[in-house]
Parts: sequence; C-alpha cells; structure tokens
Amino acid sequence: MAQLTQLPRFVLDLLAACPAAGAGVHRWLFCVARVLHPFYADKRELVALVASAAAGCGREVPAGEVEKAVANSEACAWQPGDNRARPRVRSSKWPEPNLEQIEAIAAAPDSPRLADLWEASPIRCDEPMTEALVDALFPGDPLLCCSWKLDRFFDTGAREEWRGQLDEMQFIVPSPMSAAEGRTKEGNLSPRCLDNTGPRRFLVIEFDGGEADTHAAVLWHLARLAPLALVVHSGGKSLHGWFSCAGEDEEKLHKFMRYAVLLGADPATWTRCQLVRMPDGLRPMPRTWPVRQHVFHFNPANLP
Repeated sequence: MAQLTQLPRFVLDLLAACPAAGAGVHRWLFCVARVLHPFYADKRELVALVASAAAGCGREVPAGEVEKAVANSEACAWQPGDNRARPRVRSSKWPEPNLEQIEAIAAAPDSPRLADLWEASPIRCDEPMTEALVDALFPGDPLLCCSWKLDRFFDTGAREEWRGQLDEMQFIVPSPMSAAEGRTKEGNLSPRCLDNTGPRRFLVIEFDGGEADTHAAVLWHLARLAPLALVVHSGGKSLHGWFSCAGEDEEKLHKFMRYAVLLGADPATWTRCQLVRMPDGLRPMPRTWPVRQHVFHFNPANLP
C-alpha cells in the first residue's frame, strides 16, 4: 500500500479537491479512483481512501457508489509517466460547460425562474401525488426499478407491486425495465443494469452545480428542442427535467444530451439504467427531517 506522502502531487491535489454535494461528486469519485489504481493492489484500501476523501462533501456517499467508481475506473486506470492520461473531470466524449452561454440563457429577458416554471405548470402539484404522477408517466403495469437509497435497496417489480410505497422512495429509473433481472458487465444478476433496462421513455437532465433559477432557465431553453414533461426538485439545489423521448433516434438524443451537458447538465443520466429522483418522493437528510422532492412543473400534453 502506498503512503500518502508517496503519491504524486497531482494525485494528492485531486484527493483534496472533492467538490461539494451537487457539484460533481459522483464524477470526482471515478476520476480520483482512476489515478489511484497503480498505487493500491488491494481495492479495499483504495475504496477506504476514496470514501474518506469524500466524507466532507455535504452528502452521504454510499459505499456502493465508491465501490462502483473503483471497479468502473480500473479499465482506464492512469499509468505513471503517461501525462496525456492525467484525468479530466469530464470524459472526452462530453463537452465542458460553457459558462458564458449558461449565464446568457439565465439572463435573457424571457428566461423563467423557478417560480415562473411553477406558475406555468398546466397541472399544479400542490400536494404530494407520487402515485398519480407515476401512473401518468408509466401507464399500464410495466416493470419499474425503484430505490430507497442510491445504489442500495433497489428492486424491479411491476407497477402495481409498488403501489402505496413510492411516495417514500428517493429514486426511479426513468424508463420501464424489460425484465426483473439482467446480467451486469461482471456477469452478476441484478434488478438494475443495462441488460434489463428497456428502451428510453424519458431522458432526464439534471445539473452538477449552480442555482435552481439557472436550472429552470436552461430547462426552458431545452424545452424548445424536446418536449418537457416534468420538472422535479432534488430536495437539495438542483432540478431534474424529464424530457419525453420514446421512439426517438439514439443519435439525435445523444446530440441533445451533448448540448445539455454544454449547458451544465450531468452526463451520468445518459446511461439508461441511471437512477433519478422520484417525482414527489422523499429524500432523507442528515441530522434533519426528510425533504420532499417536489414537482414544480408537470405538462401531461408532453408525455410520450
């Protein structure tokens, strides 16, 4: 095991630079794990180090999230001496945020703030209505993957099996599942993986940083390009925009996602099996009462 003093300076700097919750913690986990692989043969020690470095980020970082970052980054682990492989925060297939463009959109006279998005909602969700929202988003009795905690306590079952439980959950996969279980890349059976996630029904756009008013302006801007069905508050600082995309060409959707990432969106939600915030679900908070993940905008006319 390498001592911290034996690590390269840029690795130490990266370890000490965990962003605040909502500003890209998930991506930082992958980035820092990638450069630590050459120094830690025992992955348990690597997981423990990354988890410790992330402890003060302002949110709970589940052990499973750290373990997945370590496992997924091993295939592209940095090699000492390869300066070209020094990690960037974003994968090269996604653009860096264009801060000037984001600011211009937010400052435009016709750009809404969060309150405007609420006022413009065709249906006002003044009371928690998780079950009714999920019925509208996923009509019939499809298989849905839902979760109480990120990467833990998730399962896949028919819509009716979940009835009465959803308003206490944090996460859901925004597309129906094709089977109760599938095979992960490692060959293990899992109720949530790409193998058992069906075709896209919604592409969810969420944000790494910034304020909710800016997110509202960007989502409204993106709604000129794709039908915006739902806007969910994370219970923290960010908004999640659900864009209907059933039957759309993947290449077209990828271009839309790249543009959203250019405007500050988190590229993680491009993955079809990625969990997103449950509409009107419940988010546990450390040292305080749980927070409702309110729906600020709902337009049934834009459902698939």
